[in-house]
Parts: sequence; C-alpha cells; structure tokens
Amino acid sequence: MNDVYVKLYDYLQRKTQVEKNAFLDYCHYFKLKTLKRNEVLLHQNTVCNFNIFVNKGCLRFYSYSDEGKELTRYFAFENKFGTSLTSLINQEPSNENIQAVEKSEVLIISRNDFYHLVKTIPEINLVYRDILEMAYITTTKRVYNFQGESALDRLKWLMKYQPFILTRLSNKMVASYLGITPYTLSRLKTEL
Repeated sequence: MNDVYVKLYDYLQRKTQVEKNAFLDYCHYFKLKTLKRNEVLLHQNTVCNFNIFVNKGCLRFYSYSDEGKELTRYFAFENKFGTSLTSLINQEPSNENIQAVEKSEVLIISRNDFYHLVKTIPEINLVYRDILEMAYITTTKRVYNFQGESALDRLKWLMKYQPFILTRLSNKMVASYLGITPYTLSRLKTEL
C-alpha cells in the first residue's frame, strides 16, 4: 500500500473493519494534494465539489460576518474528514472558505467519486453517515454550549473538550472560533 493512504486506511479500519484488499480497490479515488500555509482550497460563494481527508496539518472552515469579522466554524486536524457539507450536498455556493492554517497534506475525493463510493462500498457509506452524525452533534453542542455562555465559560469549554486547538493555533483563529476578540482571549488566558 502506498504510504499516502496509510492514515486513511487506519481511519476506515477503526470505523468499519475494512479489509485491506477492498480498500486497495478504491483508494485511488483519493488524490494527494500538498497545501502551503494559508492556501485556500475553497472560496466563499463557490460550489464545493470535493471531500477532504487530512493526512497532516490543519484546515480551517470559516466565513465573514456582514461586518467583515471572521467566524470560524470548524478545524479539521489529522485523521479527520472535512468539507463544506451543505454546499457539497446541495451543490449551492458555499457560505464558507476552507484554508490550510499550516503546511498540510490532504487526500481529496471528488463529489461524484465520493457519492459513487457511498452507494457502492458499505464501509464508505458508514463513514459518510458518521460524518453527517458528527457534524450535527458537533454543531448542536457548540451552538447550545455557546449560547448565553460568557467568554470565559466558552474558553473553559474549549480547554476541556478541544485543548489542542489552544496550543496549535493562533490567538486570532481561536478567538474567531470562540466568537470573541483576540484581545479578550489574551485577557482571559491571564485570568486562568
């Protein structure tokens, strides 16, 4: 097996117990792409026609408010899938950008190939269902946990459930994820 596919195979193996020979039959649909720091994979208002598996690095999914403020929805680190799901499913312009926040290595599969595998490969169908379920759960938890919570409580939530974000990403990106300013984040960190 090509080293490029080892992490994807391990991910699928953990989720579905996929057989190696079966995986080798379809892994070629995933194409390797190396991204530079800050390289944008998808621009807001364009249709998303791909799904991404992160082998190495980190992707950020973000949009801009009407006031021009960056609003970060999600970070996809190693061994995670990520896409602009609504745009991918509905084939409508995306309301977000996808950007590499550090040098990254990803496996990209086209929308058509991905849905072909979802329909024909039970393991990929299970992974897709898992992606959908986790997207819903993560979004719901984040919305309900952040509504009405103070900035300090949001930071404590992040420290408890996603502490690696604080050590790996800039204050500006973390603040965007928490819905606060970088200044507020710095001040809160000194209070803890």
